[in-house]
Amino acid sequence: MRINRLASLTALLLSIAGFALFGHADTAAVTVKGYVLDSACAFTKGLDKPISKECAISCAKAGSQLVIIADDGTIYWPIADSMPSSGQNPKLLPFAGEKVTVTGKVYQRGGSKAIVIEKIAALQPK
Repeated sequence: MRINRLASLTALLLSIAGFALFGHADTAAVTVKGYVLDSACAFTKGLDKPISKECAISCAKAGSQLVIIADDGTIYWPIADSMPSSGQNPKLLPFAGEKVTVTGKVYQRGGSKAIVIEKIAALQPK
């Protein structure tokens, strides 16, 4: 009986530690609509959408991380959930400067949001 309680307590503590260390992912995939633009312009210029496709591509090729800025202004940092992790610019570069629909798991930590992209597609204009 005592061993079972100890095992349960250990499992609970490991779960709490994992949550604290690695943030929280929504359980289901989320769909986000927004623009793909470089992170520097999103923050330093306060842009809600890219100046141009060429500008977003130029910044990304120079090393600026591409992000997705949702229609509500939320900035999503694209991340990989594999270890070792990898940058997501190659996945986003074909969509730089465009409005997209992205589906994936969202992680939140300290006011930041990140998304593991499962599916991305250009949003067709109406």
